Amino acid sequence: MAIISNAVTIADAGAFSASLGSMTLIKTITLSSAAANITFHHGTSSVVLDSTYPVYLFKFINIHPGEDGRGLCIQANVVDGADFNETITSSLFRAFHLENDNTANLAYNTDRDQAQGTAVQHISFPTGNADDESTSGEILIFNPSSTTFVKHFIARSSDVEDNSGALNTHTAGYFNTTAAIDEFRFSMNSGNIDAGTIKLYGIKDS
Repeated sequence: MAIISNAVTIADAGAFSASLGSMTLIKTITLSSAAANITFHHGTSSVVLDSTYPVYLFKFINIHPGEDGRGLCIQANVVDGADFNETITSSLFRAFHLENDNTANLAYNTDRDQAQGTAVQHISFPTGNADDESTSGEILIFNPSSTTFVKHFIARSSDVEDNSGALNTHTAGYFNTTAAIDEFRFSMNSGNIDAGTIKLYGIKDS
């Protein structure tokens, strides 16, 4: 007996002919109190960040900064690294529109990109810390376990800007190392993460 969904045969005579889903939830971290960072390290607390998946996806949900006008950032460690200062080359642009309709703009931001830098990488724009303000989005990390290629990433976020407006931030680049990366850390560019959730997924069939 065949199993058919939306005119697509998923299984026939017990044999599956289509994927039932390639994205696997690996780990969810939700802050119960303010913290300086949220860290995912392979082999720690059931985190997987190795060759099991060619692509990893982090989804950050309602990240609320402890201080006004702070952006969410990411850095990484290669295997056995300790300093979260991997070399990054990146680009960032954003579109914004204020609630009062006074200003709308699309611009490249040279102060938040890096050219062989080792600082944290902005993946959202300065977000307000009012009770109803936060940032949400996602970042894809491609083949972090490779020992041949650099580690590409693509991020996008929806932010409530600290001047009360909608921000759409796009960031892309690469960690310029051929060593395997097994640890990623999220933080604000200054101060604590007051609240929020980050989910890590592995994408198998990609």
